[in-house]
Amino acid sequence: MAAGLGLPETSEKEEALMKKIRFSPLFFRRVHKWVGLILGIQFILWAVSGAMMATIDMEAMKARPDVSPNQIPAGDFVDPAEIADEQVTGFAVRSIGDRPIYEVSYDDGIRLFDARTGNAITVDPSFVRARAEEIAPARIKSITRMDRPNLEARDYEGAVWRVDFADAENSSAYFSAASGELLTMRGDTWRLWDFFWMLHNMDYLDRSSFNHPLIIIVAFGTLFLSGTGFYLLFKSFTKRDFSWIVRRKPPSKRVLANDD
Repeated sequence: MAAGLGLPETSEKEEALMKKIRFSPLFFRRVHKWVGLILGIQFILWAVSGAMMATIDMEAMKARPDVSPNQIPAGDFVDPAEIADEQVTGFAVRSIGDRPIYEVSYDDGIRLFDARTGNAITVDPSFVRARAEEIAPARIKSITRMDRPNLEARDYEGAVWRVDFADAENSSAYFSAASGELLTMRGDTWRLWDFFWMLHNMDYLDRSSFNHPLIIIVAFGTLFLSGTGFYLLFKSFTKRDFSWIVRRKPPSKRVLANDD
């Protein structure tokens, strides 16, 4: 039949060999070995990263200045009606240091106004510098505007200002470019912890998800490794290994009393 169709003939011996390789413990042992090597590297990374995250001082990692809202100072404020219009979607009064401000929300963003004068406030480098000097005594090395947050400020959206300090932790503060609020502050301790966190959850891009394809593949690979490992363990036993269980003592001879 194969010759009539022009297909290469396969001997029974070759077919038997292919079937033996396909279904024999040797095949699973080879696949198990290579999958174990690949996943074994990740197992080591999980162990090392988990140990390092447990070792790092969490208090030092979370250290940040007190940014609790300041009490709004008393004084004569501009009537909000002079600033707000029909397009306003939100309005709030807060203070930055000893400066009361109006935070007016629109569909396209937030605008700030001085509550005493009604003048618009621009969140520019000078404004951000004044905010940074309020929260940290260290010398400011640089102030940079970012159109989108980097990995250190990945929990937030929109443009931000980054302020780098010349302190022992090489701290960086992130301010909202819209509202001027302090979003977060990061230091070298947090960066070290975040590196090991990246190795642990295997999210090398965003460092925030446990549901990405790579870790799902590794999870199924681990399941395959466990299944083939159990199969090879079962195939490694022989009847001789269980002989001590089924071995029985020879029946004892009973002497029957002759009543005759």
